[in-house]
Amino acid sequence: MNDDVRPSHSGGALDGIRVLDLSRVLAGPWATQILGDFGAQVLKVEKPGQGDDTRAWGPPFICGNSDSDAAYFTCCNRNKEALAIDFARPEGAALIRRLALRSDILVENFRVGHLKKYGLDYDSLSSENPRLIYCSVTGFGQSGPYADRGGYDFLIQGMSGLMSVTGQPDGGSGSEPLKVGIPVSDLFTGLYVAISALAALHHRNLTGEGQYIDCALLDSQLATLANQAAAYLTDGVRPKARGNEHPNVVPYRDFATADGRLLIAAANDVQFQRLCSVLGCQELAEDKRFSTNHNRNINRRDLEKRLALLIKQWPSGALLDAMERAKLPCGPVNTIDQILADPHVLGRDLVHTLYRDDGTPIRVIGYPHRLSRTPARYRSAPPRLAQDTRKVLAKLLDLDDAALDVLEANGTIANAVTSSHVD
Repeated sequence: MNDDVRPSHSGGALDGIRVLDLSRVLAGPWATQILGDFGAQVLKVEKPGQGDDTRAWGPPFICGNSDSDAAYFTCCNRNKEALAIDFARPEGAALIRRLALRSDILVENFRVGHLKKYGLDYDSLSSENPRLIYCSVTGFGQSGPYADRGGYDFLIQGMSGLMSVTGQPDGGSGSEPLKVGIPVSDLFTGLYVAISALAALHHRNLTGEGQYIDCALLDSQLATLANQAAAYLTDGVRPKARGNEHPNVVPYRDFATADGRLLIAAANDVQFQRLCSVLGCQELAEDKRFSTNHNRNINRRDLEKRLALLIKQWPSGALLDAMERAKLPCGPVNTIDQILADPHVLGRDLVHTLYRDDGTPIRVIGYPHRLSRTPARYRSAPPRLAQDTRKVLAKLLDLDDAALDVLEANGTIANAVTSSHVD
């Protein structure tokens, strides 16, 4: 930690840690939001007059029109202070360097080598602040033949092999390559960035030295291929898209009921026996073709056809109740509005309403894990563009109004005008 005075919020695990966030869109902001949830002061730096691309990625927009920020921006930018600084100008780059001197972690997602010309690369900044933890987020990493390419979640999902195991089997309806319904490659990378930064922070606490972290979307998505990649590395057989069925566990998929669909997950032989008991087909549990998961895999099509006929006779609610009584995994296929209205989700208090400085309410889904001593806290709504520029620069860099006026007049910085929110 530097010797300047750090803010103390409210008992967060990362109180006193300052994060300089030069990232945009999702992977970087997702990581820095996590750090902010645990009490770090996150300074989000954006280009004056433009801001993070996702501010314009609507509809929907939080105030119903394109003059306000898009909902997309709000998913990954709470607990941050917004500064608008043009570091393409020498005066702006100088401000960023001074902020980096007073920061613990820096996160950026510019193309390889882009920040060097502004003196904002790791070598330049760490020479002044050797305790700095510097996270560079790119599509393909700092080395390798693709290092200079730009990376987007959609491209990474396809290039990584994820799309090849997502969607319907070859030849079936809808069997064209299909991406996941949320930008998982960005989100996985953001999680890994936060984990890596915290590991580096612990190392720094032990040794006093910062370090550079090379974070690639492609590497992160490859790491999260998990069991699919492990299967290929083991037997050399290329995994394929299988719809909703599990490549290894049977039965583990969706089935049509009398009035909808339910997810059935019998993950071991004991659960399969209990499933057969619920469905009134104990003879299947005793059949050697189905008595073990290995044999059920071999005879998957025959077994699933038999189960489908039985399950089709049940109303969804009745079967779900029967499965729950038997302590068997089972669940509906919810839409997003349904799960957000689910009594369990409501009971877990996952959705929070935060208010901007102009009174605009923003609903967010909070950090998912519950820490008994240092829980995530929701101190501030996703900020308006540039709303904290002058306040932060005055406090951290001791710039007076006259100096700030000059920087604002020449376009180096911008500051938002506070207005009252009107419903």
